[in-house]
Amino acid sequence: MKKDKILVIGACGQIGVELTLALRKMYGDASVVASDLREEHELLKGTGPYVSLDVMNKEMLHVLVIRHNITQIYLLAAILSATGEKNPLLAWHINMQSLLNVLDIAKEENLDKVYWPSSIAVFGPNSPAKETPQHTIIEPTTIYGISKFAGERWCEYYNHRFGVDVRSLRYPGLISYKSAPGGGTTDYAVEIFHEAKEHQKYTSFLSENTYLPMMYMPDAIRATIELMEADAAKITVRSAYNLSAMSFSPKEIGAEIRKHIPSFELSYQPDYRQQIADGWPDSMDDSQARKDWGWKPEYDLEKMTVDMLKNI
Repeated sequence: MKKDKILVIGACGQIGVELTLALRKMYGDASVVASDLREEHELLKGTGPYVSLDVMNKEMLHVLVIRHNITQIYLLAAILSATGEKNPLLAWHINMQSLLNVLDIAKEENLDKVYWPSSIAVFGPNSPAKETPQHTIIEPTTIYGISKFAGERWCEYYNHRFGVDVRSLRYPGLISYKSAPGGGTTDYAVEIFHEAKEHQKYTSFLSENTYLPMMYMPDAIRATIELMEADAAKITVRSAYNLSAMSFSPKEIGAEIRKHIPSFELSYQPDYRQQIADGWPDSMDDSQARKDWGWKPEYDLEKMTVDMLKNI
């Protein structure tokens, strides 16, 4: 077992639950402190230490880091794209200030590593939609995307200016069965499985041919840990790495589900989230991640669909 002491902030979210469990398996249960504003998630109960934490309270966070001898922080707390559009100033405040609190404490306490997730939401309508490059035009149109792009700049700044070893991934839409999604534009790709299994029908809030980059949660968790375990000398991107596994549309995921549930009916009623999705990439070029630290996805649409329907 390694001697690191890890703090996961936002441990009860869609990524947080599975990432916390994976880190506990690697580092030992007692070495990973889970924290969130919410009540402890059922899947985390009894697996290791849990503390109630408001990441916006910098003093409280600082005390926690010192008291638990924390060496690494994974900051997953955020207001996501669809929810953020309902209260842009709150989304900006929480997404930015939480990161600045963590980066500043990491600098002061000389922490070994910090992880902070970015998103495909940093890209906008003027970015190339197909195989969006690592370095390209970035003009986000959502408050979530704006906060993630600003966050990327802060990460790079703290790395270059103060030597903070902060690492980041631009997650595509994430699909999982263990914990619910948190108000993102790609949430349809999780909801569709639940509705297919329970009611054999689903109404998508995105139109049938809306392609978006997607990833199954086991791949996302593995990518996160592989990035964090990589030798610092190999990390050439200190803003956030493009990350990719598959791209599909609601129509395609519906057809894949129908192979297993032939009676499944899919209809479409695009809402305000359609406009958000229209500004995002169809697919991503993640060759930099593959080159620097050997990233390679394991799940495609077919393999993921089988696993989702089996486990829901």
